[in-house]
Amino acid sequence: MRFLPPTACRALALAALIAAPVAAPAAQTTDLFTVRKNFELFGRIYELLASEYVDAVDAEALMRTGLGAMTGALDPYTVFFDEATAAQGRLEQGQDVGGVGLVVQAREGGLGVAAVLDGSSAETQGLRPGDRVTSIAGREGLTAETATALLRGQPGSTVEVVVTREGEAAPLRFVLIRQEADRTLVPYAGWAGAPSDGVAVVRLASFLGTATADVSAALARLQSEGTVRAVVLDLRGNGGGLLEEAVSLAGLFLPANTLVTATRGRADGTSQAYHTREAPLFPDLPVAVLTDGQSASASEIVAGALQDHDRAVVVGETSFGKGLVQVVRPLAYGTALKITVSRYTTPSGREIQRLDYHQGERAAAVPDSLRRTFRTGRGRTVRSGGGIEPDVAVDLGAESELEAALVRAAAFERFANRYRAQHDALPAAFRADAALLADFRRFVEADGVTYQTSAERAADALAADLSTAGYNAASELTALRRAVEREKARDFERHATRLGARLVREILSRYVGPRDLTAALLADDPVLARARALVLDGPALARTLGR
Repeated sequence: MRFLPPTACRALALAALIAAPVAAPAAQTTDLFTVRKNFELFGRIYELLASEYVDAVDAEALMRTGLGAMTGALDPYTVFFDEATAAQGRLEQGQDVGGVGLVVQAREGGLGVAAVLDGSSAETQGLRPGDRVTSIAGREGLTAETATALLRGQPGSTVEVVVTREGEAAPLRFVLIRQEADRTLVPYAGWAGAPSDGVAVVRLASFLGTATADVSAALARLQSEGTVRAVVLDLRGNGGGLLEEAVSLAGLFLPANTLVTATRGRADGTSQAYHTREAPLFPDLPVAVLTDGQSASASEIVAGALQDHDRAVVVGETSFGKGLVQVVRPLAYGTALKITVSRYTTPSGREIQRLDYHQGERAAAVPDSLRRTFRTGRGRTVRSGGGIEPDVAVDLGAESELEAALVRAAAFERFANRYRAQHDALPAAFRADAALLADFRRFVEADGVTYQTSAERAADALAADLSTAGYNAASELTALRRAVEREKARDFERHATRLGARLVREILSRYVGPRDLTAALLADDPVLARARALVLDGPALARTLGR
């Protein structure tokens, strides 16, 4: 692709800016002289650098760097897409992409298989979570984004994937067939507890184009198997998707013409209210919505709407707090700009966004002093600026420093790989018992995983302060460090519950597919158990919802 010289680019762009009228909303709030002045300066600097800098300059890369810095000074969601990225996005939006059912993620020292989807080419040919990716389509040293792009393509075409696996002496080569994407967005739908209790649980993975239809179909199937008396909508880990699907899904439980969310922006068309359109399919069933720190965007719209209208109880952890709306604006030469244009609010008027972005400043959480209070339909207090806070919080405990270190070292995954290599089948009633945890601890200690606790860092800082002040406290510091080491040695016992749960999840994923894995994990899920108890207890649910 040919590009105009910098001088011509600058002249044409400046002429276009001066000649073309600026949209009315921007004209009302933007100083046109400032825009033109700084645009001319930007163009002149770009021209001088491209033509006179001491070394040869890649003019296109230089401009892309400037564009990246410009958008990066605003928020992480405003992004310039070059030709390749924009084309890939259009391909995916057109559903003209096949996949192999392989989810890859960055791992220490390379890429690893994070999940293998049920019924996919990757599953039928024997790839496993925990496999280490050596190459894809003959290319090595890939990022997760590049690897994902290489795995996608025309349905029916093939791609070669080479992995290494615990217990295998040589790398394994797979030729995977790309298939049409599985349209279902519901990885699990079943009963919470005994089917006779009638508590249906539906997990929704994302709010893509069939989210509402998939949830409706899942509930209809469960209704055909028994009597659905209550619904638990599991939005944990759901990062969002389409606004229209969020409004439609909320409409399964809310009356027609009920406000679900509103957007507020500067430009025409960016401030709108979104209401349900049809009569609800489930107008009276008790509903609980499960959220966690990864529930974002459309998930928060649904949870916030049902909470504000006192239609559902939100159970779990505070959501992510992503309340910014983006649109994609096509640009010349096949490029595009994804730009934040407005903010979401819930029906009560509260904003969802947790981090406050100021141009050129580091993002920071909205301080409690600035978080405004709002009221639900029945007068319950809810707050803005911090995601969706649950009506019933279930504390799962924070990730410990030990757990974080083990995650960074991929210790859970590597142990699970070794376990799978040594055991053809899981023992009956598999769980994280004392023997399994002791074996894992020996594995970690032999592996030499190290980490520093906050107490150790505090001891180091105290030692530095005492030394600076000229105090001689060597014996006291030695005693303090020994006490810290003794406590650190107890970290495995102290955090055994969380470590065991993570270990079981990793090991189970080596033996069963995503649906069976979800079912097994939900059986001992404290968040689901709390939600189930609430929707089965009418008086307790009514008190929680202010009825």
